[in-house]
Amino acid sequence: MIHLDIAEVAQQSGIPASTLRYYDEKGLIASTGRRGLRRLFDPGVLERLALIAVGRAAGFSLDEIALMFAPEGQPRIDRQMLAVKADELDRTIRKLSAMRDGLRHAAVCPAPSHMECPTFRRILRVAASGAVGVREKRAPQPTRP
Repeated sequence: MIHLDIAEVAQQSGIPASTLRYYDEKGLIASTGRRGLRRLFDPGVLERLALIAVGRAAGFSLDEIALMFAPEGQPRIDRQMLAVKADELDRTIRKLSAMRDGLRHAAVCPAPSHMECPTFRRILRVAASGAVGVREKRAPQPTRP
């Protein structure tokens, strides 16, 4: 069987070797051995790294991503967890879209001063209420046996 050393995995995946070592230590990927001082990986690690990248891009923590893999390494993705994340992303998109629209309005507003613009004043009221810029606390995810 062909094994890739850590430099080859880094080159093919675009992920720094330091990150690969960290993922290995966290149990997200597993080296299959060593060639000298270099860790070796099964070529399937590239697909696993792609799944990790998708999870990170969606906003999952590394601990949440770790739960998405069975002990033997096969994906076991919790559909409910995906639905919860999609809902969270929808809320973020709505907030960011409202902020974008407000900024676009402020950029072209004909009012002599932004403080005289009713739309800008509404944005300030929303921001002052804490509805903008406050990160929501995430509910703890159930742990898997």
